[in-house]
Amino acid sequence: MMEDLNKLKQEIINYGRLAEAKNLTPGVSGNISARFGENILITSSGSANGYLSEDDFAIIDFNGNVVEGSKKPSSEKLLHCEFYKMRSDVNYIIHMHSPYLSSFASAGIALDEPVMAENVFYFGKIPLAEYGLPSSADLVEKTAKYFSEYNAVLMANHGFIVGDKTICDAFLKLTLAESYAQVVLNAKLLGGAKLLNQSQVDEILKLRKKL
Repeated sequence: MMEDLNKLKQEIINYGRLAEAKNLTPGVSGNISARFGENILITSSGSANGYLSEDDFAIIDFNGNVVEGSKKPSSEKLLHCEFYKMRSDVNYIIHMHSPYLSSFASAGIALDEPVMAENVFYFGKIPLAEYGLPSSADLVEKTAKYFSEYNAVLMANHGFIVGDKTICDAFLKLTLAESYAQVVLNAKLLGGAKLLNQSQVDEILKLRKKL
């Protein structure tokens, strides 16, 4: 069990550093967690994802109570708990305030238009949850209603959250979504993207079911 815990910590540390290198996790914002048996391993409050050590974690139950560790868990712990409760297929969650995704979240604009085939394939849409005070039950309620259908959600005036089976899959979706947000913004500067039509979207979604 201890070996598994150390492995999970190292995974999160490594991907936190990678996120920092790619300018996806400014300052001490954001948090990362992993399913750990009947509990959750989550980064501690005030820690910086790009500079994590093995001491920057807490273990909580699915109600957010600390069961191991001396550090205070991330203030967004209940958001992570709800995501895991709703999605048995999700083993890792990344919440970050990357620049382009946060720009759309702050502008109150969902990434729900069919601009690129790859993003329709991997996300379908990235919805925008209404604003809720960070770490509040209101934020959890407004964001969690999308978790049953979507792996990735923008949070108004806040940031972005994504969950997946592996930390690599979650991280790759984070980078894909951040790039997508940049492409959409650039397309707007160029006069607006030429959207895929419904028939094209349907073809992509059928392809996703086959693979």
